[in-house]
Amino acid sequence: MAIKQLSETLINQIAAGEVIERPASAAKELIENALDAGASRIEIATAGGGKTLLRVTDNGSGMTPHDLELAVRRHCTSKLDDSLFDIRTLGFRGEALPSIGSVARLSITTRTAGASEGAVITVTGGKTEAVRPSPANTGTVVEVRDLFFATPARLKFMKTEKAEAAAISEVVRRMAIAFPAVRFVLSGSDRSTLEFPATGDDRLARMAQVLGKDFRDNAIEIDAAREDVELTGFAGVPTYNRGNSLQQYLFVNGRPVQDKLLLSAIRAAYSETIPSGRYPVAVLSITLDPALVDVNVHPAKSDVRFRDPGLIRGLIIGAIREALSRDGDRAATTGARGMMQAFRSGSYRPPPWTPETSPSRPAQFGAMLRTLAEPSQASFATLATPSARIATPLEREAPVPAQEAPQPQSFPLGAVRAQLHENYIVAQTNDGLVIVDQHAAHERLVFEAMRTALHSRPVAAQALLIPEIVDLAEDDCDRLMAHAAEFSRLGLAIERFGPGAIAVRETPAMLGEMDAVGLVRQLADELAEWDTASGLTSRLEYLAATMACHGSVRSGRRMRTEEMNALLRQMEATPGSGQCNHGRPTYIELKLSDIERLFGRS
Repeated sequence: MAIKQLSETLINQIAAGEVIERPASAAKELIENALDAGASRIEIATAGGGKTLLRVTDNGSGMTPHDLELAVRRHCTSKLDDSLFDIRTLGFRGEALPSIGSVARLSITTRTAGASEGAVITVTGGKTEAVRPSPANTGTVVEVRDLFFATPARLKFMKTEKAEAAAISEVVRRMAIAFPAVRFVLSGSDRSTLEFPATGDDRLARMAQVLGKDFRDNAIEIDAAREDVELTGFAGVPTYNRGNSLQQYLFVNGRPVQDKLLLSAIRAAYSETIPSGRYPVAVLSITLDPALVDVNVHPAKSDVRFRDPGLIRGLIIGAIREALSRDGDRAATTGARGMMQAFRSGSYRPPPWTPETSPSRPAQFGAMLRTLAEPSQASFATLATPSARIATPLEREAPVPAQEAPQPQSFPLGAVRAQLHENYIVAQTNDGLVIVDQHAAHERLVFEAMRTALHSRPVAAQALLIPEIVDLAEDDCDRLMAHAAEFSRLGLAIERFGPGAIAVRETPAMLGEMDAVGLVRQLADELAEWDTASGLTSRLEYLAATMACHGSVRSGRRMRTEEMNALLRQMEATPGSGQCNHGRPTYIELKLSDIERLFGRS
């Protein structure tokens, strides 16, 4: 078949298949154009999930009639010179407007600040009309109607209007977090109005608008740098987690991205603190020289490639773990809310009336009142004693000498007041109370002690009677041998066995009988992809966690007050003690103000 030149309309429709996948893609491109134009207020209106109508209005710099004519032509842009190594704007490809115009009915109305009148241009299914004068405010209004009417096959792949509207809302949320100084308003016939007022430089306030005030109360600030790469933002405490990763927001030089490298780094940073199937909440922003990152990977510009991915991954993991060890050992405020819901007034039902439990004559009732009004001196003294507490069964069986109870205000986790059901420790703090799961708490303490020992000295190794020979590519062998000293400290002794093989001489004794070949291949794959090999460390720590689980204080163990207070003091001194090895919270805190609300006192 003879080669022929495709028409401009068909070329734009092909490009639209990559650039404009759904209404949310069009919304993203138009919002990016508004932000690049310096807008401080952006209003988005939709109908039919964005398929019927998508209108983006901004107060940016606007365009001249000449610029407007070029804007709907393919590969025409004001944001790029002759290089892809210094991209500082959100858009740069010059494909969005002509792609939208090729598959929809596009209208653009604009006016610059100094112009006496505005201008408008329309594109319908790839056919462009001439620019004509039009009344307009300063800025630009882009209106897209009947998206994909020119390519009906694409409409068959669209989701429901509700799903498409939700996708547009998610785009607006991500842009709102990235640009807190811009006011965003999203409205339409298929949704209630969503508004994010500008917060200026207060990024946490904008995050609270988007993610809810709970995020502000449970967020830890992240601020780290390594080799001219800066990482800032906020990450939620481990006990504040979600059932999906939709509340993980990542930005590179202000650009919202959904990059697998960054998402995997967040997952690795929380790997020891969050249960399987749960996801942390985080908003992280990476700032670096544009020459060190390639944003021209995909037309949607949501994927990026870093020149040094190992540096970026290590920075994220190290910064989050450092922040968690510094300020992550607190219970999420949502735990107290769940407790309050469980205690909500109205759930109590009084026991049925019986003659044995209720006074039947006025004389008996009067006697009861006098008893309550005039308690014995002994009982009053007992109740008034600050150290009074509920004795555990163990204490009743084996009395111990009385000791002065610690004062609640002396410690963050307070002083023990009771043990409930031989599993839950109740402690009084200066402004509330704390309930501790004794098994989960002690399990974490034992694991941290074992992990400290694991990393403070070389791991014991067992020699193999016959060395295992692992055939690998020569590059993989080179990468493994570069980390041979690190592996040796962890109990894995390897050496080169020819150009394309590795000999395993020793394996960690803790792991017992194991698949040494599979382990070495896994380490080689990790080094090839991330330039780091954490698989062996993860296996050893997993074994330590399992041993800690079986060796800690069991549920049902009766503990003395001194033991319980000692457990609380260890928790206060141990990083990561707010969660057990499986990521569940070890304690829940209830403030005095919350308790007062339960009784209607505030």
